[in-house]
Amino acid sequence: MSSLSAEDDDIFERLQQRKDPKVLEEQQQAVNERMQAIYQKAQARLSELIDQNSTLPCTINSIQVLNAPHVRHGFLERIFNPLLSANHTRPYTLSEALREVSARADRLGRFDLFQQPISVYLDESAPDGQTGLRKIDVLLAVREKSRVLLKTGTDLGNAEGSAYGNLLWRNVFGGAETLNLNASLGTRTRSAYQATFETPILSDPDFRLEIGGIASSTQKSWASHEEVLKGGWSKLRWMTQSGHRHELGYNGFWRQLTGLAEDASPTVRADAGDSLKSSIFHSWVNDRRDNPLLPSRGYYAKTFNELAGWGPLKGDVSFWKSEVETQGAIPIPIPFVKGDSGISLTTGFRAGLLYPLGLGSNSRPQLSRVNDRFLLGGPTDVRGFRLCGLGPREGPDALGGDVYAAGSANLLFPLPRLGAEKPIRMQAFLNGGRLLPLRTSQKNSPTSSGEVQDAVISTMSELQDGLPSVAAGVGIVYAHPVARFELNFSLPLVLRKGEEGRKGLQLGIGINFL
Repeated sequence: MSSLSAEDDDIFERLQQRKDPKVLEEQQQAVNERMQAIYQKAQARLSELIDQNSTLPCTINSIQVLNAPHVRHGFLERIFNPLLSANHTRPYTLSEALREVSARADRLGRFDLFQQPISVYLDESAPDGQTGLRKIDVLLAVREKSRVLLKTGTDLGNAEGSAYGNLLWRNVFGGAETLNLNASLGTRTRSAYQATFETPILSDPDFRLEIGGIASSTQKSWASHEEVLKGGWSKLRWMTQSGHRHELGYNGFWRQLTGLAEDASPTVRADAGDSLKSSIFHSWVNDRRDNPLLPSRGYYAKTFNELAGWGPLKGDVSFWKSEVETQGAIPIPIPFVKGDSGISLTTGFRAGLLYPLGLGSNSRPQLSRVNDRFLLGGPTDVRGFRLCGLGPREGPDALGGDVYAAGSANLLFPLPRLGAEKPIRMQAFLNGGRLLPLRTSQKNSPTSSGEVQDAVISTMSELQDGLPSVAAGVGIVYAHPVARFELNFSLPLVLRKGEEGRKGLQLGIGINFL
């Protein structure tokens, strides 16, 4: 039987000793730096080889997408067949081939079917026997995302709490189609059930068809009623090469104003009951901001137009509704501070017009209903006022308006010690707006078709009469990846008769702020 020597014991003791975490960290850092140097050297060598052979003529012989068993072959063909050299009259250069393959791989990734990144491999096969051109085989290795995603949770914001369940089914028929089912129960939106089916057209991620339906019941606390909504929509969405987004679609909704409060105003009671809206709409968006939720530079522009109840559209409401929205942001440089200071000035403007088109049973103009008018005021548009606190009121109810304009100016700056890279800012703001009902120059409701045009011109001119309702304040802004959060202390400076301001703290949660 052999015995262990003292030297052997010393070796075991050293192996059992735990190394200093700082030493381990330094060793790991040295390994990482060496791996990074090797990677950079390989990348530099690869770039050098590509540069040296960038004009080398070649052909793309084949393209394979690996590990995508649930994706239709025809769907992939529309994406990649245009790349095959058999469909081209001249060979690629190597740089052209790499650029085209990269663009198509990026296009495939935008369907939200696969984990990112998508790995691309190139393999050289035997040269063409007739032309002598090099042949390239392209392989894309992908990992499919889960096809079914079920999510439940709760939401809290803007004086409403709700519980929801959501089912997302990706790639329903193998062509990047999605089916989204959503159900929620809440304090204000008492129930909402929605189904949406979306599919790309011609394997284009920027050209999509969406069909959806909804059944909901929402308590309108600002107007003493509950609105029950049932119906559906269909729309085409596309993006131009310059980045402009368009939507064109049709809405068909059956609306009920019910559950009136005991003190509901006469106007709300007159609009109670059923109505049918059948409309076509178009929206256009051009977003050039560096960050949609917390922009420091760039601009945003949007228009929305809706035509209801005209000609073959039928329905019992008839109007033209148009809105425009703009926003601009510029960074403010600070002397002796290099780079982005994190201080920026953001300005926003919104305006809208609802123009009645139809005639009622008494041959008078069919004026707008409560559930079609614009609403203004609250933590996500004109801060410092209660939700829907601007515009005409009757008793406890906000009636909405047919013409409005609102604007804001926000100065944002980073919090001390946090720096400009953090998505949190202090803000000082000044905003205001006006919301008006349609009235003739004699301050009456139009009673004939001729008076409608006069009322529109007169009401738009009235926007310039006197000061709008204005509020100022300071607060904290946090741009979460999902939504923007604002906690502001507001002070109304100008409050027009009958409107409701809000002095003190106000919490806003949303995506689109004024």
